[in-house]
Order: sequence, then structure tokens, then C-alpha cells
Amino acid sequence: MKATIVSPSSWSAPPSTLTLAGDEVHVWSVSLHQPSSQVHRLLSVLAADEQTRAERFRFQKDRDRFIVARSVLRLILGRYLNCDPERLVFHYNAYGKPALVPAESEETLHFNISHSAELALYAVNRGRKVGIDLEHLRSGVDIDCIAARFFSPGEVRALRALPVAVRHEAFFRCWTRKEAYIKARGEGLSLPLDQFEVTLTPGQPAALLSTAGDPPEASRWSLQDLTPTPGYVAALAVEGSDWRLACWQYLGLAATF
Repeated sequence: MKATIVSPSSWSAPPSTLTLAGDEVHVWSVSLHQPSSQVHRLLSVLAADEQTRAERFRFQKDRDRFIVARSVLRLILGRYLNCDPERLVFHYNAYGKPALVPAESEETLHFNISHSAELALYAVNRGRKVGIDLEHLRSGVDIDCIAARFFSPGEVRALRALPVAVRHEAFFRCWTRKEAYIKARGEGLSLPLDQFEVTLTPGQPAALLSTAGDPPEASRWSLQDLTPTPGYVAALAVEGSDWRLACWQYLGLAATF
């Protein structure tokens, strides 16, 4: 598929009957800002280890966001698998990337999650590695220092060549594309961010341009820019090409319980 920026107007309520074909990737958006009564109810969806993780957060705001993010992940996956979200069991690879432990009657789904400030995104598909990253366009970030430390030399040059007015968003677009790719690979920061290069110039489609040490690797991945709501940018990395994207807003919390 040809990558463009998926704008906020492209995000809609999902159909009542939800299907996920083999060539489809679904991305879900949900607000993490929920009433305390709703957060309390959502806590019951989580497994014991997730509830323990929630209790470790020092601040209530961060605890509540974690509870909403993890419980909605279970609710979304449970909808695809037609099973109770409490039944789902996760395991984690050596770098912390979660995956489902499938029951005998369940299909395997690939998924990834990202959250920033008051928003979370979820990518779901069958049979393809996938990664997603979301960033709030916050001010006060030393983009030149961070780029010099983590971006490839080509990315640094491209960023510095941009007009000041567009450099801030271009930095975050680049960052989300890079993070989405390493999350799809599932190798964490063992894959250094400066060892591969993505596009960042405004108007350029999102793309993985090169990968050090393995030139054919870049052609095995597709990148897609997302803008779920004003003030946020995101990127999706999907293994392979010839896939279709659907973007949904998760609006079912009020009717969940």
C-alpha cells in the first residue's frame, strides 16, 4: 500500500460485526482519560500480575492510564477471538514485547500497543509482525540533542536542513517511525536507532530507507503515518506489503459493564 498520513477524520466507530482478514491491519484509538468509577471496573479485567504492576505506579494518574490501556487491550483482543478478556494469557519475549498464549480454540493474533499522554493506540493483525508508536507533540524537547544521539547521520542532516517551523513535527514523525519498526522487530534497543534510516521530510511517504548490515531488510517492511487526533503523531510498521488498513475509535467503555 502507498503510505500517506491517516488523518483524524479517517477514524470511525467499528462495525457491529468485526472481521479481520489476513491482509488487514486494524488500528484502534482510545482515550485513557476515564472516570474513576470506570477505571475501578476495568481493574477487574486485568490478571493478577497486571494489577500488581498497576499498584507500583507512584501517581494515581499514571496508575489509571495503565489500567485503562491494558484492560482495553484485553477487551479488543477478546472481541476478535470471541472470548472473555479475562481468559487471555500473555507471555513476553526477552525484550518485553507481549504476545498471546493461544488456547486450543483460539486463533493467534499479532498485536502491539503504544500510549502517550491521554491516548493509546493498538495495532492488530493476523500473520504479520507489527509495531506501533504514538507520541504527544509536546514542547520543551531538545530535538537537536536527541537526534544527534539517536538518529542516523542521514536523518540528522535531513532534519537540520528543514525550516524551523516544520522541524519539531518532523522530528516526532521520524521518532515514531523508528520506534514502530524496532517494536515490530521485537528486539528493543538491542537494535540501535542509528543503524537504520527512515524518511522524515514533510511530504515524503513514510518509509524504511536502509538498514545497516542487512540491505534487503528495508524492503521487507511497510511504514504508515497516523494522526489519531490533533496534537499527536503516530507510525505503524507492518511486515510485508499489500495490506489494508482500518482505523477504529474504541467507544465501547461505557457499555462494557
